[in-house]
Amino acid sequence: MAGINPKNIQLIQTEIAIMWDDGSESYIPLEKLRRNCPCAACGGEKDVMGREYKVAPTPYRQESFQLIKFEAIGGYAINFSWADGHGSGIYPFAYLNKLGEQTS
Repeated sequence: MAGINPKNIQLIQTEIAIMWDDGSESYIPLEKLRRNCPCAACGGEKDVMGREYKVAPTPYRQESFQLIKFEAIGGYAINFSWADGHGSGIYPFAYLNKLGEQTS
């Protein structure tokens, strides 16, 4: 939902819990969060012609799903840093809200 902002974000065991300013809540498993990383290396990039470019996927390890920290990026997104050294994904609030709504 566009325009929704988090009021509170917490790591609870193996999930990120987000309370949104409309009163709804999202619980996103860390593995789902990492596997849906929106960075160019994970998700690919499109050029102006719409062609998508992806690098070879990096195999996930157990450390890939261990969250080290998270921090706000401006007033629009969250950046997550993982135990395997990955930390370039910027997750806009609308994207996190969408991930929280998905059942799988």
